[in-house]
Amino acid sequence: MEIIHHLLAYHKWRVVSIYGTLLAMARPPRPAHDQGAGALRADAERNRERILAAARDVFAERGLDAPFEAIARRAGVGQATLYRRFPTRQDLLVAAFGPKLAAYTEATDRALKDPDPWRGFCHYLTAIAGMQRSDRGFRDVLTRAFPDAPELRAQRDRVYYGVAELIGRAKATGRLREDFVPEDVPLLLMANAGVVAATAEHAPESSDRLVGYLLQAFSSDAAGELPPPATPQRMYRALTRRQPS
Repeated sequence: MEIIHHLLAYHKWRVVSIYGTLLAMARPPRPAHDQGAGALRADAERNRERILAAARDVFAERGLDAPFEAIARRAGVGQATLYRRFPTRQDLLVAAFGPKLAAYTEATDRALKDPDPWRGFCHYLTAIAGMQRSDRGFRDVLTRAFPDAPELRAQRDRVYYGVAELIGRAKATGRLREDFVPEDVPLLLMANAGVVAATAEHAPESSDRLVGYLLQAFSSDAAGELPPPATPQRMYRALTRRQPS
């Protein structure tokens, strides 16, 4: 009986030992490994921030069609790293300018909350023109549409309908000329982008003067007959830089 008792005890010890070994094998990686993974994640995040900073600079200098090679070189990373993080140009644009586009949307919301719709309209156009002046890369983003980027398309749709409502309210006060349409807002931004590009270094105040002139022209007091505006479809093609079909 004593021998049987020892055999049973040994068998029990073996089962517990094997179970403990399996548990050890199934445990998560050791903290040292976690620290290594954390370091890799931190390095990847630093690369991402370098890429985004470089993209904003290069887009400002060379336009939104600047080659990825130039952005990778400025960021100090390989092109493979850039493409791994941002497979398409629109992915990179969304990441680089997403926060600014959110501010663009918020400017519309603030204007709609103004109890004086004409004042809200004027402040809105002044604010978005100022965004173009403060960020050279962003000046061109506001004059483009990105149909293949759902995040940007949703924001632009929200802005479009908000601006349309703002225009309707401003017209109801009798201060905004009746023939002003939402498609006139991109015209202002395109004109301001050109002025900002030409004068930002030596005469940045020129943008404010242009916007002041245009706001006076938008007033019902200055209304005169104008050529017809572009249709929404034609303006959309202009914003996407697409050729007419």
